[in-house]
Amino acid sequence: MGDVMKIWIATGGTGGHVYPALSVADCLVARGHKVTISHDGRVRDMVRRGAPSGARFSYVWASGVGAKSRIKQFWALFKIGVSAMALTARFMVSRPDRVVAFGGYASVPVVFAAHVWHIPTFLHEQNAAIGRANKFAMRWVKTLMTSFPSVSGIPSTTKRVVYTGLPVRRDFINCAGASLPGDSKILVTGGSLGARILDEVVPEAIVAMKNKKIFITHQTRPENVEKLQKFYAENKVRANVLSFIHDMASAIAGADLIIGRSGASTVVEIQTVGRPAIFVPLNINPDQAANAASFAKTGGGFAIEQSKFTPRWLSSTLSELFDNPSRLEKMAAKSRVENNAVNLICDEVTK
Repeated sequence: MGDVMKIWIATGGTGGHVYPALSVADCLVARGHKVTISHDGRVRDMVRRGAPSGARFSYVWASGVGAKSRIKQFWALFKIGVSAMALTARFMVSRPDRVVAFGGYASVPVVFAAHVWHIPTFLHEQNAAIGRANKFAMRWVKTLMTSFPSVSGIPSTTKRVVYTGLPVRRDFINCAGASLPGDSKILVTGGSLGARILDEVVPEAIVAMKNKKIFITHQTRPENVEKLQKFYAENKVRANVLSFIHDMASAIAGADLIIGRSGASTVVEIQTVGRPAIFVPLNINPDQAANAASFAKTGGGFAIEQSKFTPRWLSSTLSELFDNPSRLEKMAAKSRVENNAVNLICDEVTK
């Protein structure tokens, strides 16, 4: 191992920014480096539960500026400005050797402070379209690391772009390349908050198929669990409905097909294991649309607009797939992407 470095990792906002950051933190700590992870209040518990032993933490006062209210926008910008000044003062006294930022507005003041003190800084973009916070912060950064080979919206002034892939937790790597179960299992996941459109469309489509072999694992909002379980039971569909999946890697590996939203982490986790998928991007989120489209181009599955995602379409599509198991196997092979992102990022940051 080379010299021990002090490395600051900036994250926040949502799990899509946090989990990749934690995977990299775990690798850097394992290599013997001293790691500090900064975050906003929304993800405090998520960060501190998932961080490697030995990592330090720092709170950043920040929130998104996407609110419609001018007052809320001003307040968000004020918080980011105050945090930028506070971190600039902190870095004057205790300066990290490297900064790695994983997007979200909680990263912006960290990147600014690093720029003031000429600290080598790396941005990682999780989506197939660059996010607003990263696009803004790129003015202070030389290297952008990306999750997808092609990312739209990158500023023309960006000095260097490196395709690393998206870091995933070790349990997904351990499940990589596993064969399809072949027993007609479908995983439905709408992310941590569930997705109403999936709860409305999927049950009706499954019932219309009249395929008694299908087994559904359906993750939804806590308040919808009982209702969905009752619907499946009344229609004699084998199903397990739950509000949270603790071992998502095993759930993905144990499915022949996944139906879900297309957040970057979800897409890459599925690609790492190698599973066919039907993605229904959140219609107000252009990042999800770009992620789903990028996945569909591989031939590993489908990207369908929410307005076209109907019980009739889904029932027809599922029937065609499960009547042709060899097609599912071919889609799984096309979906699979080798994932060495954690090591590539750590090598890039510490070289």
